[in-house]
Parts: sequence; structure tokens; C-alpha cells
Amino acid sequence: MCLGIPGKVVHWIDSDPTFARAELEFDGIRRECYMACVLEAQVGDYVIVHAGVAICRVDAAEAKRVLEELQHLDMQDDSASSQEERSAKEESP
Repeated sequence: MCLGIPGKVVHWIDSDPTFARAELEFDGIRRECYMACVLEAQVGDYVIVHAGVAICRVDAAEAKRVLEELQHLDMQDDSASSQEERSAKEESP
């Protein structure tokens, strides 16, 4: 399964069409991504990133919705892991 994550364009590093790169922010974490597929993106825009490559622009409301859902899934995963750990401790002698 592939997963694309919304990132916010912080600043352009290189706008050459072949090697376009920008710094993007993902929930406070900044990474450099390739931007050749979304040359029209501006600072402040959100793009969907898969494997370090921005593949399309997305509006801010959709980016926020996706990020909130990912956080919700992460919290569920943390809760399930904690439950499994408690069960394992109760079963061990």
C-alpha cells in the first residue's frame, strides 16, 4: 500500500524544472522533497508527498483533514499497543 502525506512548502531550494526541490514541513518536521511534478506550488501551498516526491497540490482544508486522520490513527495504534502490552504482562507468570 502506498501512502501520500501532505506537506507545506516552506521555501524553494531549486526551481529548475528537472531538479526542482523545496523544503517542506510535515507536522513540525522539515524535509527536502523533489518538486518536479508540482512546479506551480508556491510557498505556503500544501502538496502530497510520496517517497520524497511531491506528486500533486492539495488545498489547505484537505491537508488538515488528512493530517488529523493520520494523528487519530496513530493514537489508536498507540492505544492498541498499550492494551497488548498490558495483556502480555497479565499472562506472564
